Amino acid sequence: MKKRHLAALVCVLVAAFASPSGAITMGQPDGNGHPYVGALVANIGDNGEPDLLCSGTLISPRVFLTAGHCTDYLRANGIPRHDVWVTFDPTFDSASPLLRGRYHTHPDYGYSGPGGFSDPHDIAVVVLDSAASPQPARLPHLNELGTRNGNNSALRDQLFTAVGYGIARDTKTSGPNAFYFDGVRRRVDQSFENLRSIWLKLNMNPSTGSGGTCYGDSGGPHFLKGTRKIVSITITGDTACRSTDLTYRLDTRSARAFLDDFVTLP
Repeated sequence: MKKRHLAALVCVLVAAFASPSGAITMGQPDGNGHPYVGALVANIGDNGEPDLLCSGTLISPRVFLTAGHCTDYLRANGIPRHDVWVTFDPTFDSASPLLRGRYHTHPDYGYSGPGGFSDPHDIAVVVLDSAASPQPARLPHLNELGTRNGNNSALRDQLFTAVGYGIARDTKTSGPNAFYFDGVRRRVDQSFENLRSIWLKLNMNPSTGSGGTCYGDSGGPHFLKGTRKIVSITITGDTACRSTDLTYRLDTRSARAFLDDFVTLP
């Protein structure tokens, strides 16, 4: 996509309650490391070319998982449900192969409750018109991350791998000139901070050795490091993209009730 379109989209999304995240900071190009991670693409700008909106993950041959606020943005801007594409190209550009699909946002999507962070049902899928070739990622079992909130001791030493496209940063500097977009899929490891009933909070502070996600393309996956198992998706974090990463758990009854309409759950 054109860089100016991504920048304009970021400005719009930041104004919403859930600041978008999804690009990778302090990471490295993924290459073919996670071929089942792709980008959600739509004609958002005025140049007639598909623009990269968000990241996501193939969870069955025809089902692509992403964030609800990504597809709700499309709805709010008049993009028809059948007028979106997905690409798994490691570097997105105008020549990237695209698979058409139809998006489905969780019917209860929306931020409300104390602090706006009761279950927002911030989850969506794109059902592809034809099967994609990468082997899908794996979903977690019910409550696989646990039911004890806070500094869950079982997760204290667990590392997570975030993958995504979009705005990136590879220095500890957090000023506006430190960020850039080149359409490359990147990955980075993160450490655990705490567990909530709906959220998995991860460290993304480069001073402690973690990278993380930033503005540009929410919906990207967080895997248990070294596995194909996706346990949460990128939703939001601090505005400087260098402290905490708030991700939406996929092992809850709420998330599974939505996903069960599209895929067979473990």
